[in-house]
This record gives sequence, structure tokens and C-alpha cells, in this order.
Amino acid sequence: MKHDFLNLVAHKVLVCDGAIGTLLQAHGLPAGACPEAWNIERPEIIRRIHTLYYQAGADIVETNTFGANRYRLGSHGFTRRVIDFNHTAARLACEVRPAGKLVAGSVGPTGEYPEPPGTASFKDFVAAFSNQIGALKDGGIDLVIIETMSDLGEIRAAIEAAKRVAPDLPLIASMTFEKRANKFVTMTGRSTTEMIDALAAEGVDIIGANCGTGMDQMIELIREFRDQTGLPLLSQANAGLPVWRAGKLYYDETPVERAAAVRQILGIGISIVGGCCGTTPDHIRTIRKEVDRFNTGH
Repeated sequence: MKHDFLNLVAHKVLVCDGAIGTLLQAHGLPAGACPEAWNIERPEIIRRIHTLYYQAGADIVETNTFGANRYRLGSHGFTRRVIDFNHTAARLACEVRPAGKLVAGSVGPTGEYPEPPGTASFKDFVAAFSNQIGALKDGGIDLVIIETMSDLGEIRAAIEAAKRVAPDLPLIASMTFEKRANKFVTMTGRSTTEMIDALAAEGVDIIGANCGTGMDQMIELIREFRDQTGLPLLSQANAGLPVWRAGKLYYDETPVERAAAVRQILGIGISIVGGCCGTTPDHIRTIRKEVDRFNTGH
């Protein structure tokens, strides 16, 4: 499976989906509620969201499991539901997966920091991520995407877990960066060079960047990535900066604006492109059109 996937991305650019949380909120998920609980409570909505992204042209759809580790679920009182939530999420995405399309198991940060200065040990993190990824694999996912990471110790723990419980699945490791003093760094102050070198040494299949402020900075960031590594790259930017209106969070980037930016990022050299916070099936539809033109040379 890993060989087939890497051969695929070596020959054409793939399209990933957009935000799940944005669509969950649009379908009525209350602020502060546990998104992953809807895998059990509202499965029809989860299936619908995945279907909308596939219909918009996504080659890869991510499971609704970004926060489905025992630390984040514990904050909602669901510590004992890790296996249930992850396995069900994978199954729901696989149920609507069209022939030739893929399901990626989404693995996000725990919200904890490794010791020191945090209280969680590396071993604790590996165990938590192993439980999550193992359940996703049993549910039928095609690949693992570790995303929105900023701490090197935590992402290494997630990678080790993936290698232990899903060694045959393709592995994507994606980080989030911010710009400080004209340099891209993670929230914990790690540079792109530090993160890329470390992830390459860990043997991940694809390195990526997601979330952040929007496509303008993502273009800069991916150019910096491309200068530092020959590994396949993934890009999933937010739909611009969020703004508050009438007590709700909005993202202002339009699908037309995303299309223009995607043309630039394709020229840099990307293997998978999709969206993060604020992006919708309309954004993915425009990305699909640009990727099709690029893949066919038009």
C-alpha cells in the first residue's frame, strides 16, 4: 500500500479535503462541544461531510479524529472512548469512499507538553497515539496524517506510534508554523530546518504544513520547504485569518482567491494540496480544477 501511494504522488498532485470543524459548526455543532462525539451521536452528518468533499473532487478525505486522543477526549469526559470514536470515524469515512479514493486517519496534538516542562512522558505520548492510530487502522484507513504539530518531541512520539501499529501505511507528518522576525518557527520555537531534518531522519513519507494564517504565508513556507528537502510535500492552509462577526468566527478567503494561490504553490512543487480551517467543499472544488490543469499540463 505504501509503495503504491508513493508511486501515485510521484506522478501526479493529489487533492485533500478541507476543514471538518467548519462544516460541523455549520451543521449545528455547539461551541465547545466534542467534535469526535458526533462520530457516534450524529454519524449521518459525518458521512455527509465526507461525501461533500469527495464530490468536490478530493482524492483524500480525513477522518473526524483530529482530537481523538485520550488527553483531548478526557477534557470532554470521554477518556474511555478512544477506540470507539476512532474506529467508528474510520468506518464512516470508508463507507462513503468512492473507488480509487483514499481515507486518511487524522492525528492531531494532545494539547499537553512533554516533560520537561510538561508532565507527560514520551512513553505516555507513544501509548496514547498508538491507541488512536491502531483503532483508525482497524477501521480501514489507507494512510496516516499527523497534523498541526509544533513540538518536536510530540510529533516524534506520534511517528513512533504509527510505525509500531501501522508500519505498512503511508505516513504524512504535518506541522504548523508562524512568522516571527521574518522567520518561520513553530509555537515552540523550532525552525523549518530543525523540523524538516528531524522528520526526514524519522523516515516519514511526506512532510507538510497546515493551518497557519493563509495562503500568502503558506506559499513562502512551502518554497522554504522545497529548498530544504526533496521529499514529497503537503500543503493545507487556512482560508485566511479568522474574524469575529456577530459572535461567530468567519474566514474571508474566497474559493477564487484560493485558486490563484494554488497555481503559485503548484509551481513550487507540491504533492498534496488541500485546505484547513475555514475551507469548504467550494474551496476544494476550485483546487481540483487547478490541480487537474496542472496534472494534464494545461
